[in-house]
Amino acid sequence: MDTARDAVEALLRDPARATRPYRLPSGEGGVIRPLLATDGHRLGAYFAGLSSDTRRRFGPHPFDQATADRLCATLDVAETLRVVAVRPDLVGGEIVAYFIVMFSVTVHERARYAERGIALDAAADCTLAPSVADGYQSVGLGGQVLAYVLDLARQLTRRHVVLLGGTQATNVRAIHFYEKHGFRTIGSFEEPAGTDNFDMVLTLS
Repeated sequence: MDTARDAVEALLRDPARATRPYRLPSGEGGVIRPLLATDGHRLGAYFAGLSSDTRRRFGPHPFDQATADRLCATLDVAETLRVVAVRPDLVGGEIVAYFIVMFSVTVHERARYAERGIALDAAADCTLAPSVADGYQSVGLGGQVLAYVLDLARQLTRRHVVLLGGTQATNVRAIHFYEKHGFRTIGSFEEPAGTDNFDMVLTLS
């Protein structure tokens, strides 16, 4: 029996746990929920609407419709949970944030953290890659989506959350966001050449 898979799938089958409302200071609201197999066109539209700067700072995969369709057709929530914030509209909802939560840690992250005396465990820790639509940045949405994924990680008894590929040293707004929510910087690295990045980790337990 795959205990991790069973635990995640059981949580996501419970609508009360899998869907959570969000509300912005402007009064606008919507829902935070896992990405669905039927979200291909919404996710593609989200990718198409991202600015070049946001794309440059968030790069776990390409930003095109083919990628959106592939991701939605190959969902495996026990391995990688893709969470979206959806603003309701007349055609079924517009995605305004997209967070990736990997229930594992990459070889690269494990190696970098080990150099700093932190032993990450692919079976007990998780990796985060968040993004928010340009028009919804710095309005409180990212924090609400982050709270959703951290709550799930805690329910699954994960110990640490690390950032996929770190965060660029020049991304001051993102660094402030992570620090505000409890992440701490544990070191830096250069990748690609000429680009400095910070490794940041949040301890859950």
